Amino acid sequence: MAKQPVIKRPAVAKAKTPAKKRAGGERRVAPNSPLKRAATPAGASDKGHLVGVIQAGTDSSKKAAKETLDALLDTVTLSLKKNKKVQLVGFGSFEVVKRRARKGRNPATGEAIRIKASKRVRFRAGAKLNGGI
Repeated sequence: MAKQPVIKRPAVAKAKTPAKKRAGGERRVAPNSPLKRAATPAGASDKGHLVGVIQAGTDSSKKAAKETLDALLDTVTLSLKKNKKVQLVGFGSFEVVKRRARKGRNPATGEAIRIKASKRVRFRAGAKLNGGI
């Protein structure tokens, strides 16, 4: 399949939105887009990349870096399951929010449906993270 040329659109005053997903789950992103620069290197998983960063930053073994990352993620997950707020000063905070039941529509048939109440995790970026983007 040949690559489609990237069509530049005139600047609009609206906030930028991420690139839309294509059929295979891949994204079509302009070469100079910040989404392209922030992406994980090709062939590496996100978690594997983080393990490598922790390993390089702490001069520890790969096993120790993986255990550190797993312990952090497990702690955050368990705290959120207990409905506790997790706050990482400067980075951001994670908290569980309740969504009430509501009415919706089946887009295929137009039929009215009832959407159950649920819980979701909300992330709010901290001051350092917001200032750095």
